[in-house]
Amino acid sequence: MQMTPDVQAAEDRAAVSKMANSNKELEEEIYDKVVDLTEYAKRQRWWNRVFGNNSGPVAEKYSVATQIAIGGVSGWCAGYLFQKVGKVAATAVGGGLLLLQIANNSGYIQVDWKRVEKDVNKAKKQLKKGTHQAGPELNTFVEKSTEFVKKNIVVTSGFVGGFLLGLAS
Repeated sequence: MQMTPDVQAAEDRAAVSKMANSNKELEEEIYDKVVDLTEYAKRQRWWNRVFGNNSGPVAEKYSVATQIAIGGVSGWCAGYLFQKVGKVAATAVGGGLLLLQIANNSGYIQVDWKRVEKDVNKAKKQLKKGTHQAGPELNTFVEKSTEFVKKNIVVTSGFVGGFLLGLAS
Protein backbone atom coordinates (compact mmCIF):
# COMPACT_ATOMS: atom_id res chain seq x y z
CA MET A 1 0.00 0.00 0.00
CA GLN A 2 1.27 3.39 -0.98
CA MET A 3 1.45 6.20 1.60
CA THR A 4 0.42 9.68 0.86
CA PRO A 5 3.02 12.38 1.34
CA ASP A 6 1.19 13.72 4.38
CA VAL A 7 1.19 10.33 6.08
CA GLN A 8 4.87 9.79 5.18
CA ALA A 9 5.79 13.22 6.59
CA ALA A 10 3.87 12.49 9.80
CA GLU A 11 5.67 9.16 10.24
CA ASP A 12 9.03 10.82 9.55
CA ARG A 13 8.27 13.49 12.14
CA ALA A 14 7.31 10.79 14.63
CA ALA A 15 10.56 8.88 13.94
CA VAL A 16 12.64 12.06 14.26
CA SER A 17 10.82 12.98 17.45
CA LYS A 18 11.42 9.48 18.83
CA MET A 19 15.14 9.72 17.96
CA ALA A 20 15.33 13.19 19.51
CA ASN A 21 13.67 11.93 22.69
CA SER A 22 16.08 8.99 22.91
CA ASN A 23 19.07 11.31 22.31
CA LYS A 24 17.74 13.67 24.96
CA GLU A 25 17.34 10.79 27.42
CA LEU A 26 20.87 9.64 26.65
CA GLU A 27 22.23 13.15 27.20
CA GLU A 28 20.37 13.42 30.52
CA GLU A 29 21.72 10.04 31.60
CA ILE A 30 25.29 11.10 30.74
CA TYR A 31 24.76 14.42 32.51
CA ASP A 32 23.48 12.61 35.60
CA LYS A 33 26.56 10.40 35.62
CA VAL A 34 28.87 13.42 35.28
CA VAL A 35 27.05 15.21 38.08
CA ASP A 36 27.31 12.09 40.24
CA LEU A 37 31.04 11.96 39.52
CA THR A 38 31.54 15.59 40.47
CA GLU A 39 29.57 15.10 43.68
CA TYR A 40 31.70 12.05 44.45
CA ALA A 41 34.87 14.06 43.82
CA LYS A 42 33.67 16.84 46.11
CA ARG A 43 33.15 14.35 48.94
CA GLN A 44 36.65 12.89 48.59
CA ARG A 45 39.73 14.44 50.09
CA TRP A 46 42.21 15.89 47.63
CA TRP A 47 44.90 13.31 48.34
CA ASN A 48 42.46 10.48 47.66
CA ARG A 49 41.71 11.99 44.26
CA VAL A 50 45.43 12.33 43.51
CA PHE A 51 46.83 9.17 45.06
CA GLY A 52 43.80 6.89 45.17
CA ASN A 53 42.01 5.34 48.11
CA ASN A 54 44.52 2.61 48.81
CA SER A 55 48.14 3.13 49.67
CA GLY A 56 49.40 0.16 47.68
CA PRO A 57 52.30 0.16 45.31
CA VAL A 58 52.53 2.78 42.62
CA ALA A 59 52.54 0.02 40.01
CA GLU A 60 48.80 -0.43 40.46
CA LYS A 61 48.03 3.19 39.63
CA TYR A 62 50.23 4.22 36.69
CA SER A 63 51.63 2.69 33.53
CA VAL A 64 55.23 1.51 33.38
CA ALA A 65 56.27 4.46 31.20
CA THR A 66 54.75 6.92 33.67
CA GLN A 67 56.47 5.22 36.60
CA ILE A 68 59.84 5.34 34.86
CA ALA A 69 59.31 9.00 33.96
CA ILE A 70 58.31 9.95 37.51
CA GLY A 71 61.26 8.05 38.98
CA GLY A 72 63.69 9.42 36.41
CA VAL A 73 62.70 13.05 36.82
CA SER A 74 62.70 12.91 40.61
CA GLY A 75 66.00 11.01 40.58
CA TRP A 76 67.59 13.54 38.24
CA CYS A 77 66.48 16.42 40.48
CA ALA A 78 67.84 14.68 43.58
CA GLY A 79 71.11 13.81 41.85
CA TYR A 80 71.58 17.32 40.52
CA LEU A 81 70.94 18.86 43.96
CA PHE A 82 73.20 16.27 45.59
CA GLN A 83 75.96 17.18 43.15
CA LYS A 84 75.63 20.94 43.74
CA VAL A 85 75.37 20.65 47.53
CA GLY A 86 78.27 18.18 47.54
CA LYS A 87 80.46 20.59 45.59
CA VAL A 88 79.63 23.45 47.95
CA ALA A 89 80.32 21.28 51.02
CA ALA A 90 83.60 19.98 49.60
CA THR A 91 84.67 23.49 48.70
CA ALA A 92 83.84 24.78 52.20
CA VAL A 93 85.67 21.95 53.98
CA GLY A 94 88.66 22.09 51.64
CA GLY A 95 88.83 25.88 51.82
CA GLY A 96 88.62 25.79 55.59
CA LEU A 97 91.45 23.29 55.86
CA LEU A 98 93.52 25.33 53.39
CA LEU A 99 92.98 28.54 55.39
CA LEU A 100 93.78 26.69 58.62
CA GLN A 101 97.06 25.43 57.16
CA ILE A 102 97.99 28.87 55.78
CA ALA A 103 97.23 30.49 59.14
CA ASN A 104 99.29 27.82 60.91
CA ASN A 105 102.29 28.27 58.60
CA SER A 106 102.08 32.08 58.84
CA GLY A 107 102.14 31.94 62.63
CA TYR A 108 98.68 33.38 63.25
CA ILE A 109 97.57 30.23 65.07
CA GLN A 110 99.29 27.25 66.62
CA VAL A 111 97.66 23.85 66.00
CA ASP A 112 98.56 20.95 68.26
CA TRP A 113 98.55 18.31 65.52
CA LYS A 114 99.39 15.51 67.94
CA ARG A 115 96.28 16.31 69.98
CA VAL A 116 94.18 16.51 66.78
CA GLU A 117 95.47 13.08 65.71
CA LYS A 118 94.73 11.64 69.16
CA ASP A 119 91.15 13.01 69.10
CA VAL A 120 90.57 11.69 65.57
CA ASN A 121 91.78 8.21 66.55
CA LYS A 122 89.51 8.29 69.64
CA ALA A 123 86.54 9.22 67.46
CA LYS A 124 87.38 6.40 65.01
CA LYS A 125 87.35 3.86 67.84
CA GLN A 126 83.98 5.11 69.09
CA LEU A 127 82.53 4.91 65.58
CA LYS A 128 83.78 1.35 65.11
CA LYS A 129 82.14 0.34 68.40
CA GLY A 130 78.84 1.98 67.50
CA THR A 131 78.56 0.50 64.00
CA HIS A 132 78.16 -3.06 65.27
CA GLN A 133 75.15 -2.07 67.37
CA ALA A 134 72.69 -0.49 64.98
CA GLY A 135 69.61 0.93 66.66
CA PRO A 136 66.17 -0.62 66.13
CA GLU A 137 65.01 2.56 64.34
CA LEU A 138 67.68 2.06 61.69
CA ASN A 139 66.76 -1.59 61.23
CA THR A 140 63.08 -0.67 60.87
CA PHE A 141 63.94 2.04 58.33
CA VAL A 142 66.05 -0.38 56.30
CA GLU A 143 63.25 -2.98 56.31
CA LYS A 144 60.65 -0.41 55.22
CA SER A 145 62.97 0.89 52.49
CA THR A 146 63.62 -2.62 51.20
CA GLU A 147 59.89 -3.35 51.13
CA PHE A 148 59.21 -0.11 49.24
CA VAL A 149 61.90 -0.91 46.67
CA LYS A 150 60.49 -4.40 46.14
CA LYS A 151 56.94 -3.09 45.69
CA ASN A 152 57.94 -0.23 43.38
CA ILE A 153 60.88 -1.63 41.44
CA VAL A 154 60.05 0.29 38.25
CA VAL A 155 59.91 3.69 39.96
CA THR A 156 63.01 2.86 41.97
CA SER A 157 65.01 1.87 38.90
CA GLY A 158 63.92 5.07 37.17
CA PHE A 159 64.98 7.05 40.24
CA VAL A 160 68.41 5.42 40.36
CA GLY A 161 68.98 6.06 36.65
CA GLY A 162 67.84 9.66 36.99
CA PHE A 163 69.98 10.14 40.10
CA LEU A 164 73.08 8.97 38.26
CA LEU A 165 72.25 11.25 35.31
CA GLY A 166 71.75 14.14 37.72
CA LEU A 167 75.15 13.51 39.29
CA ALA A 168 76.75 13.45 35.84
CA SER A 169 75.12 16.67 34.60
